Amino acid sequence: MRLLFVRHGDPDYENDTLTEKGVREAELLADRLASEKMDYIYLSPLGRAQKTGKIVMERLNRTGKTFAWLREFAAFITHPDSGKTHIIWDFMPSFMEKYLGLYSPTQWLDLPFIRNSDVPREYGAVCDGIDALLAEHGYRRKGTYYAAEKPNRDTLVFFCHFGATAVILSHLFNQSPVAMMQHLSAPTTSVTTVYTEEREEGIASFRCMSYGDISHLYIAKEPVSFSGRFCETFDDPTERH
Repeated sequence: MRLLFVRHGDPDYENDTLTEKGVREAELLADRLASEKMDYIYLSPLGRAQKTGKIVMERLNRTGKTFAWLREFAAFITHPDSGKTHIIWDFMPSFMEKYLGLYSPTQWLDLPFIRNSDVPREYGAVCDGIDALLAEHGYRRKGTYYAAEKPNRDTLVFFCHFGATAVILSHLFNQSPVAMMQHLSAPTTSVTTVYTEEREEGIASFRCMSYGDISHLYIAKEPVSFSGRFCETFDDPTERH
C-alpha cells in the first residue's frame, strides 16, 4: 500500500481558503498528480484542504471522502513557563532541551503540561481514525506494527495539513509527534510518500520514501511558500521568529 499526504496550498487562514498563490500551487499539483495512481481520496474538512483537493479532483474527474480527524491538529497546552495557551509544534530549542521527554515516543504524553491538556484526547482521535481507515484497507494495528490481513498495492491520498500529517506519521513510525513537528517542515502543496513494507509475511511497517516533495513547484519556477518555516538567521527581521 502507498499513502500520499498532500499539504494544502498557500493558505488564507483568515478566510480558511487559498490565496491566489495557493490556487496556482494547487493547479500545478493537479498537473503532477494527473498521471498518479490514486485509488482512494480523503480530505480534511477545513476549507484550505477542501479547495486544494477540489482543484485536483475536478481536473481528474474524481471525488473523495471527508474525515473530521484529518483537520489541522489544533490541540493546545498551557505553556509551563509562560502560563499562556500554546500549540505543541512551536517550541524554542531551549524549551525542548529543558523538557527532553518531548523527544521520547513513550514519555511525551506523560509530561504534566501535555497530560493535563486536550492533546492526549485529540491525538488519540487521530490515531484511532487512521487505524480504523487502514483496517478497512487491509492493515490492522497490532502493537508497533500492522497485521497485513489483506495486503495490497492500493494508493490512498490525503489532502490535509502539516500538523495532521506529522501526527499520523508519528503514529505510523512510533515516534513523538512533537519532535517531528519541530524538525520537519512540509511546504504548501508538498507531497509526502509512505509505503508499507511486508518483509515478514503478514507483518507490515511503514517507511517514508520522500517527505515534503515540491518538485512540481520547482519545475514551474513557482516560488516556494515560507509558510511553516521560521527565520534562517536571527538577524533577519523579515522572516518569522
